[in-house]
Amino acid sequence: MKTKFLITSVLLSFLLLACGGKEEKKKDGFSVDRQKTTEKTETTPAQSDIPPSQQVTLDEKGVGQIKEITLDPVIDQEMAARGEALFKSNCMACHKLDRRFIGPSPQGIMERRSPEWIMNMILDPALMVAEDRCAKDLLIEFNGAAMSNQNLTVEEVRSILEFYRTL
Repeated sequence: MKTKFLITSVLLSFLLLACGGKEEKKKDGFSVDRQKTTEKTETTPAQSDIPPSQQVTLDEKGVGQIKEITLDPVIDQEMAARGEALFKSNCMACHKLDRRFIGPSPQGIMERRSPEWIMNMILDPALMVAEDRCAKDLLIEFNGAAMSNQNLTVEEVRSILEFYRTL
């Protein structure tokens, strides 16, 4: 019995000695220790000052099935009318012609984006957001409101593009 008591006492003594001895000094108030990083990210003033919806990226075609498109200098009014009807039925819940809404206004889009980019964005917005820098930036600008896929055909999207040319 004495041996068990002696062994238990010795073990408890070692345990107390192992846990003690380190005192943390408490500081008054709140402090955060941070290390400075030496990496600098450089952005041009033009990129950082202009929101993505207003940046001009006419040389980018986006990611998707539309690689090249040639537009006739004359707007096809019949195709534009079909595009306007499609826009009103599929797009106006999020896009308004005269102002920013859930998504950007298409007003002036032809001066900021290439026809290929516009069509790729409408045809497969998820792929564009996953792989296109401009589409990612737009998603951030519009608070994560992702464009939904309307499952339109290439011909229907081409009609919407023709409608955009009339804006």
